[in-house]
Amino acid sequence: MSGTPTGMRAVEAAQAALAAEHAAVYGYGVVGGRVADARRDEAREAYDAHRARRDALERTVRDLGATPVAAAAAYALPFPVPDAAAALRLAGELENRVAGVYSDLVRAAAGPLRREAAGALREAAVRAVRWRGRGVAFPGLAELTTPVTSREQ
Repeated sequence: MSGTPTGMRAVEAAQAALAAEHAAVYGYGVVGGRVADARRDEAREAYDAHRARRDALERTVRDLGATPVAAAAAYALPFPVPDAAAALRLAGELENRVAGVYSDLVRAAAGPLRREAAGALREAAVRAVRWRGRGVAFPGLAELTTPVTSREQ
């Protein structure tokens, strides 16, 4: 499968999803250290979910005949995270980024991998809504991520 153009796109998309999961695991380490006590369990659950997805993607990439991309020693955060409010924003941003790469994997993959990617996209979108308190019309599609709010008249 990995030798065909479709297979190569699936491998590239799976590698991108794996890289995003590595970054999310790192980012949730920061979130967990800054988020308020009331949301700490939620941050731990998200951290564990991303670790599980990361581990599954490593196996998937190997099954596709490629060497899984390694985690970086550290990741640049998109903005400073000095407090609980910034930690909530970071968690929402992490989920947006993960949703984006899973959206790409849904488009590139077929069969069980596509179903897994769709499930991961859905989970990231739900977590993003929980962290941000609002949703987007089409999670994972950067060009269409206008917040869903009531219409102003």
